[in-house]
Amino acid sequence: MKVVLVTDAWFPQVNGVVRTLSTVVDHMRAGGHDVLTVTPDLFRTIPCPTYPEIRLALRPKPHMRALISEFEPDAIHIATEGPLGQAAQSICRAQNWPLTTSFHTKFPEYIHARTRIPVAWTYAWMRRFHGRAERVMVATRTIDRELRGRGFDNTVEWTRGVDTELFRPRPHDEWPDSFHALPRPIQLYTGRVAVEKNISAFLDLETPGTKMVVGDGPQRRELEARFPEVIFAGEQHGETLARHFAAADVFVFPSRTDTFGLVLLEALASGIPVAAYPVPGPLDVVGHDGPGCLSEDLGYAVEMALATASPEKCREHALGFSWARCAELFVSYLAPIRPGDGKAA
Repeated sequence: MKVVLVTDAWFPQVNGVVRTLSTVVDHMRAGGHDVLTVTPDLFRTIPCPTYPEIRLALRPKPHMRALISEFEPDAIHIATEGPLGQAAQSICRAQNWPLTTSFHTKFPEYIHARTRIPVAWTYAWMRRFHGRAERVMVATRTIDRELRGRGFDNTVEWTRGVDTELFRPRPHDEWPDSFHALPRPIQLYTGRVAVEKNISAFLDLETPGTKMVVGDGPQRRELEARFPEVIFAGEQHGETLARHFAAADVFVFPSRTDTFGLVLLEALASGIPVAAYPVPGPLDVVGHDGPGCLSEDLGYAVEMALATASPEKCREHALGFSWARCAELFVSYLAPIRPGDGKAA
């Protein structure tokens, strides 16, 4: 199958959306599918306000139309709601082509945290955007129910995976050297350092041991100034990131707005339990009976996760999530362009 994937989120961005899409593309290509990724690097861009590392395409429609026309796709998937996603929708509408979309990020909550724009206004716009799709792929059953409660009627559950070869328990001699002298327990957060991630709720905890933040973002300087005792390790990738996970004692996930949280699976695959709030994402990945603790008292969640979860239980739980299955579901949900649906753009 020849598939066009349109996404405003792509390299060099470092986040769960990019990891999900790039991994699925790799699996699809390995399975014999021909995938065209339509991404910001193919267009003139400007930095996104407050998110300068995110590039927004300028007037992408003419060039995108030419790319899609030359490729002659069998299906089109629009992964994001930004300028590229909107241009792709316009092209599909003009050609009477079916399309699918995916819901990766709770942008209404993100936007509200930064601008105070009412959540209901943004959800109304997103409902119209995704309402044009044959199917909207969502990461979890909880998000599926939440969106249906907001008037979305075309959602399907599209689970995620984890690289269990990279993220695994490791012996002490594979830990980063700096970890050996740190007071235990080491409480780890990895991900974007931004206000919507609610990291200060973690750093405000009066828990013993060491708090470490791995990642970068617009809130890093503010948090470094407020919490000088916290270790800010910056962005880490691949093997180095995996070693940080394996050397920690508990993974603390304070976000209330993530739709899934790939880092939860990466932590569990590394053999460390999760402490988080009982919200979408943690509820679906960990659950109330999983390896860790979900509680509105995040300090209590940290304490109980450390006391009750074993590395073996964490690892076993993560092994139930497969990228191969994720890619299979993605392909099965696509809406094929039939001969009578329209002509090349």
